[in-house]
Amino acid sequence: MGRVALVTGGTRGIGEAICIALKEAGYNVAASYAGNDQAANEFKERTGIPVFKWDVGDFTACEQGVVEVENQVGPIEILVNNAGITKDAPLHRMTHEQWSDVIRTNLDSMFNMTRQVINGMRERGFGRIINISSINGQKGQAGIANYCAAKAGDLGFTKTVALENAKKGITCNAIAPGYVNTELLANVPEEVMQKAILAHIPTGRLGEADEVARCVAFLAADEAAWITGSTLSINGGQYMI
Repeated sequence: MGRVALVTGGTRGIGEAICIALKEAGYNVAASYAGNDQAANEFKERTGIPVFKWDVGDFTACEQGVVEVENQVGPIEILVNNAGITKDAPLHRMTHEQWSDVIRTNLDSMFNMTRQVINGMRERGFGRIINISSINGQKGQAGIANYCAAKAGDLGFTKTVALENAKKGITCNAIAPGYVNTELLANVPEEVMQKAILAHIPTGRLGEADEVARCVAFLAADEAAWITGSTLSINGGQYMI
């Protein structure tokens, strides 16, 4: 039997690619999702990966969800904190709801989920926690203060969890993707895409979800035991600009 991996926000976009990559690498994968039942059911039928529905911003829901996953699939040895949302606005127009919803889903979820699995990982002497941050948590971006704050917080959280659990055989790392070709960018006008995004990426293209997924599979492996507290940047060189 392969190790058990749980991917939050795992039924679409980058999360879907991560689930597929981990399954192909031999892991027993489970995916959580928040609200799109149709997409989740289609993902389940297409991949054979079991899906579980809960709100990662709700601590109690995470507690109950993890129990359900472990009862059906097994003890979680690899956790990929991928779930995230956007609610964009410049700070002088951003509502408190826009701020708190993004912080809750993108940052609070890191604690809510990791807290549920960390003791089991410590007891078993093995764990892989992989947090999906963003280039915007590293360099900032106008119009998304809530998202940037959450993704920067992910990086600090990653380092602390790594330090606290290194002697227990647990690693904790972050991946900071740049702009990836998913449905989140589907409605970006072509002029904006060319002048505001692609013009700032040295490779001249968006990333693909599969490229992020391969990084997750690398960090999840037993052989990645000496990598912890790190941030793997995958952005086509954009961070250098």
